[in-house]
Amino acid sequence: MPLFAHGVDDATKTFLAGNEGVSIIPFLYIGAKHMVTGYDHLLFLVGVIFFLYRSKDVLIYVSFFTLGHSLTLLFGVLNDTHVNAYLIDAIIGLSIVYKGFDNLGGFKRVFGFQPNTKAAVLIFGLFHGFGLATKLQEFKLSSDGLVENILAFNVGVEIGQFVALLFILLAINYWRRFDSFLRFSTMTNTLLMSGGLMLVGYQMTGYFVG
Repeated sequence: MPLFAHGVDDATKTFLAGNEGVSIIPFLYIGAKHMVTGYDHLLFLVGVIFFLYRSKDVLIYVSFFTLGHSLTLLFGVLNDTHVNAYLIDAIIGLSIVYKGFDNLGGFKRVFGFQPNTKAAVLIFGLFHGFGLATKLQEFKLSSDGLVENILAFNVGVEIGQFVALLFILLAINYWRRFDSFLRFSTMTNTLLMSGGLMLVGYQMTGYFVG
């Protein structure tokens, strides 16, 4: 059984395995719930917005992430493109490592250059979308109403992302009022990197021994 970065509960599994036809509201709900409980996606977003102080920048970066994961989620499911669940979740873990390292100024300090952060968020968004598609494909979804249901799932993901981001932004903006934000920013991003590395190790262990 794949070691998913975050799981799907039994009620959802039962519904997805037995659903026939168009079910807009349930797929909206499942998409939103999956994003809200998807700590791997949320940790990456925390890293993305950690040092973004302007609403315009938050909107731009989150839009790149949304574009990326929407494209591969729809492409993966509708074209029945399969990706190894262990490897894709390991790459999602790497996306968290990347963002923590980037926030620490690691690329300039260690490699002497700064990658294009918008392009990186878009590319990792593509991998996050394949991760979502891989989880859905585990349930052999019925072709009856598939397009409508996947579109509803994707809209649900965006709703869940908006709700989660709202709370994350509120928390970070509140924290920024205090000196502790900058004082503990290095430790916070180091913890992000550590969490991402743990996810990578967890998934690669599953890949080699599963």
